[in-house]
Amino acid sequence: MSVIGFDIGNESCVIAAARRGGVDVLLNDESKNETPVVVSFGEKQRFFGSAGAAFATANPKSTVSQIKRLIGKLYKEVEEDLKLLPFATSEGPRGGILIELEYLKRKWAFTPVEILGMLFKHLKQITEKNVESVVVDCVIGIPSYFTDLQRRMYLDAALIAGLRPLRLMHDGTAIALGYGMYKQADFSKSGPTNVMFIDIGHCDTQVTVAAFEPWKMKILSHSFDQNLGGKDFDEVLFHHLAAEIKKAYKIDVYANARASIRLRASCEKVKKVLSADTHAPLTIDCLMGDTDVRGFVTRKEFENLSSKLLERIIVPCNMALKDAGLSVDKIDTIELVGSASHIPAITRILRKFFKKEPARTLNARECVARGCALRCAMLSPSLIVRDYKIEDSFPYSIEIPSPKGEFMLFPKGSSFPKVTKMELQCNTPFCLPVTYITERDFPAGISHIAGSFEISLSEPSDAEKVDVEFRVKLNNHGIVEIDSAKILEDNNHFARNLYARILIDNSRVLNLSISENLEYASTNEELREAKEKEKKLVQQDIKVEEAQRNTFESFVYDTRSKPSGAYQSYVTDSQKEVTTNNLQKTKDLLYEDNDKESEQDYTQRLNDHKKEVRELQSQVTHMETQLENERRAREAMQEQIREQMKEVMQQQKAEFKRQFDKYTDASATNDELREAKGKEKMLAEQHIKVEETKDQRNTLLYIIYDTRKKLSGAYRRYATDSEKELITNNLQKTEDWLYDDNDDESSEQDYTGKLKDIKKLLEPVENRYKEENAIEKAIKSLQSCIAKYYSHADSLPDDKKEKVKNVCREAEHWLINAISQKHSSSKTLSSDVDRAIYFLESNCESIIRSEPSFPRNEKHVDSKSAREEAAKPLQTCIKKYKLLAELLPVEKKEEVNSLCREAERWHVMAVSQERLSLKTLSPKVNQVIDIVESKCQSIISVKSSFPSDEEPVGSDQMDQTVESDQNDQSLDSNNARTVATKALQAHIAKYRSRAESLPVDMKEKVKVECMTAEQWLSSLSRSYSSPNTLATYINRFIEGFESNCEGIIRSKPSSSTGR
Repeated sequence: MSVIGFDIGNESCVIAAARRGGVDVLLNDESKNETPVVVSFGEKQRFFGSAGAAFATANPKSTVSQIKRLIGKLYKEVEEDLKLLPFATSEGPRGGILIELEYLKRKWAFTPVEILGMLFKHLKQITEKNVESVVVDCVIGIPSYFTDLQRRMYLDAALIAGLRPLRLMHDGTAIALGYGMYKQADFSKSGPTNVMFIDIGHCDTQVTVAAFEPWKMKILSHSFDQNLGGKDFDEVLFHHLAAEIKKAYKIDVYANARASIRLRASCEKVKKVLSADTHAPLTIDCLMGDTDVRGFVTRKEFENLSSKLLERIIVPCNMALKDAGLSVDKIDTIELVGSASHIPAITRILRKFFKKEPARTLNARECVARGCALRCAMLSPSLIVRDYKIEDSFPYSIEIPSPKGEFMLFPKGSSFPKVTKMELQCNTPFCLPVTYITERDFPAGISHIAGSFEISLSEPSDAEKVDVEFRVKLNNHGIVEIDSAKILEDNNHFARNLYARILIDNSRVLNLSISENLEYASTNEELREAKEKEKKLVQQDIKVEEAQRNTFESFVYDTRSKPSGAYQSYVTDSQKEVTTNNLQKTKDLLYEDNDKESEQDYTQRLNDHKKEVRELQSQVTHMETQLENERRAREAMQEQIREQMKEVMQQQKAEFKRQFDKYTDASATNDELREAKGKEKMLAEQHIKVEETKDQRNTLLYIIYDTRKKLSGAYRRYATDSEKELITNNLQKTEDWLYDDNDDESSEQDYTGKLKDIKKLLEPVENRYKEENAIEKAIKSLQSCIAKYYSHADSLPDDKKEKVKNVCREAEHWLINAISQKHSSSKTLSSDVDRAIYFLESNCESIIRSEPSFPRNEKHVDSKSAREEAAKPLQTCIKKYKLLAELLPVEKKEEVNSLCREAERWHVMAVSQERLSLKTLSPKVNQVIDIVESKCQSIISVKSSFPSDEEPVGSDQMDQTVESDQNDQSLDSNNARTVATKALQAHIAKYRSRAESLPVDMKEKVKVECMTAEQWLSSLSRSYSSPNTLATYINRFIEGFESNCEGIIRSKPSSSTGR
C-alpha cells in the first residue's frame, strides 16, 4: 500500500511518498517536483500541469487555474472578483460557482469540485507511475481557515478521483509534524519548546504556533490572512506596470486577456529577481500587437508599492500569539516557509517584531507535502512509524442557535477530533443549523453555516415536547456531524429506551429516526395486571377445606397494599390510617388463632371487616370507574390527534424545507457526485483515446523518417531500384497525408493501416538484411565447430581420428562453396549453415561415441503391463526410425530396418522376462534407445551429411517465389502439404521451447529430436514429388515425433544414460 501526501496549493501542488528510507518528493512527467494547478481544455483533450500552463496564453478562456480560491465560495459574494478571471463563470443551482467553457465542440459547465477532482486524478496518475502501484489512501493538506463546506468539497473531489483521504490535515500542522519528527534533539524534557511557523503562500498567509516535547506535539493556535500572499504582491506590481505601460505606450493591458496573463507572468519574474537583486528589468516582446515593452523596477519602489501588504504580515502573528496565550519572548524559534517567503522586506519586518532572525531550516515548498506523507504513514498499516502524539487545534468557534439562545459546541482552539453533548426539546421535525461564530478573521464569501441537520421522531410523542440529548462530533477532518441521539427520562418515572439511526447524505441533512419503546410504566392497566398476578400466586396455596379462611386471608392481602398504592391518590390520610390499622389487627388475629377458628368465625370476621372498609372501597370503586372512562376518552382523543397530525406534519415539512433552504450550502449531493464521477470517467477515456491516436501518429511519422534513413543507409544494398522507388513514393504520400490538416478526422485505425502498408512494402528488404547478418554469424559458428572437432580428433584412436577429420574436411569444402555462392542467385541461407553445423556435430559425435552391444536381460518380478509401460519409449523410438527409413535409399533403408528389428526382438524378450525388475529394466531401455538412435543417426548422416555442390541447398527468396508460382500443379495438394509442413514446424518450435526448462540430459535428447525433424523435413522436397504423399508422411511423422518427445519429457532423468 502506498503512503502518499498531497499539498494542493493555489499555484502549484507537490506530492510526497513515505517509504522505508524516508520521505521522497515525487517528480512529474517533466521531472519537476512541483506541478502547476492548471487544467486546460483543448479541442479534443485536456492538458494538466505544465502542459496546461503552456496553453494559458493561447487559450485563456478554456484554461482554469487558481481553483483553490473558488472552492466553497458563493457566487454572489465573490462576483466582482470572478470578473477578473479569464474564463467565464455563472451562478450554480444552490448559489455556488459554475465554470463555463467550450470543449469537444460543445459547451460545458463544471463546478470547482469537478475541476479539483480532475486535478486529483492527474496527481493520482503521476503518483502511480512513480510508486508503480495503485494509490487510494492518502492525506491531503488544507488551509486551517477552510470551513466545513470547503473541507467536504475537498473530500468530494478526492472521491471523484478515486482517492480515499485518511485525513484532511491543516497545512501548519503538517509543517509542524515534519519539523518535530526530525528535531527531537532540540526539544527539552523540562518544558515545551514553542515554535511559530509562518507560511506565506501564493494566495494566503497562515501562522501556526506549536509546543514541542519529546515525541509529542500540540498546536496552540492557528491564525491566517486568506487575502495576503505572493499573488497579492504580484497584483501590486501588475497594476503599477499596467498604468506605466498605458502612460508610456498608450495601450490598455486590462482590455486584452492574453496581454494581462503575460504581464502577470512577467511581474512574478520581477518579484523573484528583486528577492536577490536591488533592481530588475522588465522586457515583454509584442505585448499587444507589435508593441515591445521595456521597463525597470527597483526593490525600494516595489517595497513602497507593497507597504500596505507588508504591514498586514504582523497581524496574523499577533492573533496567533494571543490565541496561544504567549508573548513574543516565549517563542523559541520562528520558521519561515512558503513560496512568497523570500521577499527581503518580510524577513526584515519579522526580525524587527520578534527580535530574532527567522529560520529557514525547512524546504519552503515541500514541507507541507512531506508532513502529510508522514501523517499518512502513521495511519497506514504498511509502515511502522514510532508513536508520535499530535494534538491539533480548530481555528473557529462552533455553536447551535436555539430558542433558549446560542449553545456553544466547540470553542475556538478546541482540539479535535472531539465529541460534546447538548439537549434540546422537540416533538416535530425541525431544522438544526450548526454555525460558525462570524469573527473578524472569518473568510469572506464563505457561508457561516457549518452544517444543517433535519431532526425528526419516527413517531409523534403524546407530550408537546420531549428532551433529546445529542452527541455532536468534530471529526478527524474538522467536519461537524451528529454522532447519536437519545430521549431523556422525564420526572414521572417514564423511562424511554430509544434507538437512533443517522442518515447523512451529501446535502448534509440528518434524518434522525427515534423510536420510543415503553420499558416500564406504572399505569392503571399494569397495576391491575400486578394485582391479578399476586392473587393467582396466593390462590396456589389455597386448600379446599380452608376455602373461607383463605378467602378472608386473600382479601386482607389484597386490600392492605391499596391505601398506600393504587388508592393513594383517592383517600385522605385519616382514612388511610384507619384502614391500615384495622388491616394490621386482622392480620395479627389471623396468625394468632392457630387455625382453631371455625368457618363461621372467619365468615363473621370477614363481614365485620368488610363493613369497616365498605365506605372506602365504594369510594375507590367510583374513582376507578371514573379513571377508566377518562382513559377511554383520552385514547379516542389521541386517535383524533393522530389524524390531525398527518396534516400538521405536511405543513411542518414544508416549513422545514423553507428553513433548510435558508441554511443550505453549495455542496454536491450524492446524485451530483455520481454524475461528476461519470463525467470525469468519460473525459478521461476521451483523453486516453486522443493520446493513443497521437502516439500512433507520432509512430507513423517516426517510421517514415526512419525508413528513408535506412533505405539510403543500412538497407541500400538489399533493395532493388524498383523497390526503393515504390517504398519512397509510398512514404511521400503518407507524409503528405499526415500534414494535410486531417488530424481531427483521422482515427487510430487510419494510422495503424498506414503503418501496416509501409511495413508490408519494407518486409522483403528487411528479411534480406536480417538474413545477411544471420548467415555471417552462422558461418562463424560453423568455422568454430570445425576447429573444435579438428582439435578433438587428435586425442582419438587412429581409426576414429581419420573419420572425424574426413567429416571436418567435407564440412570445410561445403563451407567454401557456400561462401562462394553467397552473392549468387542461388545463395546459401543461414538455415542451410545451421543444418550443416548439426550434421557436422551429429557425424562427429557418432564416430567419437563407442558402439556397445545390446545389454543382456536380467530377472525381475514386476507385472507384464508395467514392463510394457516401461519399455514404451523404445517402441516410440523404433516407430520413428521405421518412418524415417521409408525416405532413405534402399541400402540405408535396409540397414535402419535391420537395426529396428533387432531392437524389437530385445524389446519382446525384455517384456516377457517375468523375473526382470522395473528398476533394472528402465535404465536398460534408455541404454537401448541411445544405441538405436546413435546407430540410426550414423547410417542416415554418413556420406550424405552435406548438400552436394551440384545441388544447392537454398536460393534467392524472390527467385523461389517466382519458381513456385510456375511449378504449382494442384492448389489443394499444395495447401495440404503447406498445412502439414507448418504443423510440423509448430511442433518443433514448441518442443524446442519446452526443452529449455528440462534437465540437461532430457534437454539434449529433445533438441536432437527437433534437429532430426528439421533434417527430415528439409529432405522431403528431394525424395517425393507428390504433395499429397508428402502431406501424408509429414502427418505420420508428427505423431511419432510428438510421442517420442513426450516420452522423453515424462521419463525420469538418470545420472547414467548408458552411452
